[in-house]
Parts: sequence; C-alpha cells; structure tokens
Amino acid sequence: MLLKLSTAVLVCGVMVWAEGPQLLPNPYQPPIKGWEKMPDRGLKDWAWRPGATKMPAARSFGFATGMAMDRKGNMWIFDRCGENTCVGSKLDPIIEFDPAGKFLKGFGAGMFVWPFSLYIDRNDNIWVTDNEGQDGKGHTVTEFTPEGKVLMTLGKPGVAGDGPDTFNRPSGVVVAPDGDIFVSDGKGGDSNARIVKFSKDGKFIKSWGKKGSGPGEFGELHGIAMDSRGRLFVADRGNNRIEIFDREGNFLDQWAQFSRPTAVVIDKNDTIYVPDNQSTATTHPGWPQGIYIGNAKDGKVTGFIPIPDLDRHEERGTENVVVDAQGTLYVVDFDLGRINKFVKK
Repeated sequence: MLLKLSTAVLVCGVMVWAEGPQLLPNPYQPPIKGWEKMPDRGLKDWAWRPGATKMPAARSFGFATGMAMDRKGNMWIFDRCGENTCVGSKLDPIIEFDPAGKFLKGFGAGMFVWPFSLYIDRNDNIWVTDNEGQDGKGHTVTEFTPEGKVLMTLGKPGVAGDGPDTFNRPSGVVVAPDGDIFVSDGKGGDSNARIVKFSKDGKFIKSWGKKGSGPGEFGELHGIAMDSRGRLFVADRGNNRIEIFDREGNFLDQWAQFSRPTAVVIDKNDTIYVPDNQSTATTHPGWPQGIYIGNAKDGKVTGFIPIPDLDRHEERGTENVVVDAQGTLYVVDFDLGRINKFVKK
C-alpha cells in the first residue's frame, strides 16, 4: 500500500524521503562522457522530432534504448541504426563492446523496424524486442546467441495482435532462472497493455493486464525486471509508477516513489535503478528527471543522480541503465548518441 503525502512518501509505513529526491545523496561522480570507442559509421546529422536540435554526426548511435552487460563484462547496445528507425538501413543495430569500451562486433542488419529493449539471460544469450511493425518485420521478441544466431522468435513478424502468438509493440523481456519468459507487451496508444508468460521453449502460458490506472492495469508499459525473489517489476510509465507482480500475475504492490519510470534495472544485490527522462511540469509536476536508486526489497529510495543543465520542458536521453559488479553505471544518452559512465564517489 503506497501513499504520497506532499514531498514525503510512505511505503509499507516506511518514510522514503522527507524533502524530495533533489536532497537525496548522489553517490556518483560526474559522468565520463563518451565511454564507447566506436568506429566511424558514417552517421549524418538528423532531427529526431520537429523542432529538435539535430543530433551531431560525431556520435556513436541514433536512438539506443536497449542495453545490458554479459557475464564477461561486455556491453551490448540495441541501436536504431544511427537514426530513429532501422527501416532501409544497412547498419547493425546489435552492438558489442568490451569492458574498456572497445567495439567488438555488430549484427542484425536488415532484421528490425524499431529496436527497443535488450536483455541478456543467464546463458549470455541476447533477447531483443522490436517495438513496431512494417514490411513483414517487427512486433517480435528474438533470442540470439552472442554470435548472432537466432535461437527463438516470439510473435509473428510484422503482425500486430493480442493473441497467444502475437504482440502489439512489445517493450521488454525478462527470463526467470527456470527459463520462463515474461514479455511486457505494449507501449501506450493503441498497443496492448499486458504481461505475457511463456515456457522456456516459447509456449504460451498466460497473460494478464489491460489499459487503465488501477492495480494490475497499465498506462504505458516501458520495461520489466525481476528481483532475487522472482517478483516482476513493471515500468508503467503512463501511470508514473512501478507495479509489482508474482510470476503468476498476482498484483502485489505499486510504487510511485521512483517517479516516471522509463526502465527498471535490478542488480544481484536487489538495488533498483530507475531512470526518468520524461517528468516535466506537464507530465509529472514536481518530480525531477534523473536516475532514482533504491532498495527493491522494501522500496526505500536511497539516492538520486540528477541530469545536469536540464530544460524542464524537454525530455532528455537517460533512457536505460546498466550496472556492473562494482556498481559503476553506464547510461545511453540517446539525445547525443553516446554512453556515459558513472563511477561511485
């Protein structure tokens, strides 16, 4: 049960903060900008929305919203082919870097429409979601080996639907230790608003959820994660909250103290990292954009990384986060097409 009172938030009777996230400690040093060492991809300036400043050509990515780290410490990025779509592009959208930021390889050219999320399972296999459909591609979840071999495809390429074998704008995927697969299917608008569960061999088991703002309903799905207890944490960005379920779809709780979640990342210690790049005076008044850090066990918010020099009327590029074994954070800034590295103080 969650109750927000002015600038104080109570979670199960525990005060999460008293003065607002701006006064929470920032446990990280200023970012190291442009951690990745990417070969020239021949990218050109382009504006990703009307009136936006053009993205500089001196960048590594276009919109890169999916990212994860494998057991070797290598970073994987899912990029929209240097722009905001992969339609017609010959660039590889799935890209691997070593722990020092050196480019290793890429694959997946010509396979995707609108790359969205990327997840790495316990076997270091790569799972990606294609969030739109066109010309027989998209609305899919695909599993690859680290070498780029397709192991499994969920959904019907290019077909939007709400059945047991179709998706409509899938936004995230997570795999349980026993192999069960959970997909957050939908991203607001006319898309779906549900969680879909599959067996490890891709057989449909069940789904739950619908559009709305009540418990177990979704406004805009934007990612999914699992904690050490097997609970599912769903980023319901449209309703400014995280919803928590058990693996059978039973609603457990909802947390608003992590602001407007663009993603949910939970490390092996059950530390939770939640980037917010959309809160403005219109979308979520009084809440700053940045990365909210806390405890996935009790919901307590313990730290906050602000986005510097932020125009409060604009969205910025802190779309997703990766954390390594030392607690170092890596953040894709899709406004500037680079990876920023945050080291602990």
